[in-house]
Amino acid sequence: MKKFKILFLAMLATIALFAPLTQVAKADSLDEPVMTLGTSLTSSQRQGTIDVLKSQISSSNYNTLTVTGNTLVTYLNPSGSNFNSNSGVWSSAVIEKTSSGSGINVSIVNYNGSNNITTITADQYRNAALTAGITDANIYVTSATKIDGSGALAGIYAAYAQNGNSLNQSQVNAAQKEIGVLSSITQANDGKDGYTDEQLNNAIAGIKSDMAKQGSNITVNQITTIVNNNLQQNNLQNIITDNQKQQIINLMVQIRDSGALKDSNFKDQAQKLSSDITSQAKNIFNKLNTQENRNFVQKMWDGIVSFFKGLFS
Repeated sequence: MKKFKILFLAMLATIALFAPLTQVAKADSLDEPVMTLGTSLTSSQRQGTIDVLKSQISSSNYNTLTVTGNTLVTYLNPSGSNFNSNSGVWSSAVIEKTSSGSGINVSIVNYNGSNNITTITADQYRNAALTAGITDANIYVTSATKIDGSGALAGIYAAYAQNGNSLNQSQVNAAQKEIGVLSSITQANDGKDGYTDEQLNNAIAGIKSDMAKQGSNITVNQITTIVNNNLQQNNLQNIITDNQKQQIINLMVQIRDSGALKDSNFKDQAQKLSSDITSQAKNIFNKLNTQENRNFVQKMWDGIVSFFKGLFS
């Protein structure tokens, strides 16, 4: 009997030792694409959404996840949203993992020829996904009705939880704050000469990359300098207001405090995102590099140099 007890205790110790090994599931582990479908879709809209999203992915196999009001409450309310269990959800998405180093790619796909995501842009989705801790993935978003698109992102967060590991909630909160800040800045500057959403999101990706180089102990003063530098590099220094700049700085402090900078992939993913935005909007960024769009300080310096050259020529 004594030997049996010893053997039993040894077995329990062995199980306890190796039990954590049975839960090896990283936050970015998606064996198959996951399609998230809004619960408010009618049967015909649901099938139409499936057809739209299925046409975008390379695999014929995928899992489905229904996004409800409770999903919104779980993932979006901690960041300040006010959803409830009866909230409607129409925006839907599919996410599939890609090869290491490929970065985060987001496409908003038309439904019956119309882009029904009214508020969140593709680049805003990409920046939010980066902040939340998502790496190397293709994400396709659509909606059968006009809607802001929050449900699609909540579905992506839920997809990770369904596949074995939740994303860091502090990073998800920061990502949702980011969506709000970037969307409000883009809406406030809509139609303003010299402003595009691509410039803002490129600046945000650059800020994250530069912050990651400094590490998780980066100070607020260092963050402020990085924000100023990236806004200037994207010719936004005379467009973004002081209040909007402070919102960006506060957001970056929240991202730092969320633990995102401790992720070894964060810097590389941010650099890849910035490179992709620049590449995909070459026409915009080529214009930013023309003589007439150089920053005011540089123009003033050029004038001073030209003046003294004239005096001594």
